Amino acid sequence: MQHEKIIILDFGSQYTQLIARRVRELNIYSEIHPYNKIPEIDGSWKAVILSGSPHSVREEKAPI
Repeated sequence: MQHEKIIILDFGSQYTQLIARRVRELNIYSEIHPYNKIPEIDGSWKAVILSGSPHSVREEKAPI
């Protein structure tokens, strides 16, 4: 039996770990990766969660 898998890309959010825990409480496998170190995403991943940061997307130093 193959489990559902979700990848969480961390853009500096303070809630990334909480999101991952809630996803895992739903019996869904999840991995957290920094936004600038994205692993190869193949067909086994069912979803991607983008966990934002407190920076405005309009700020000059906001992560891209």
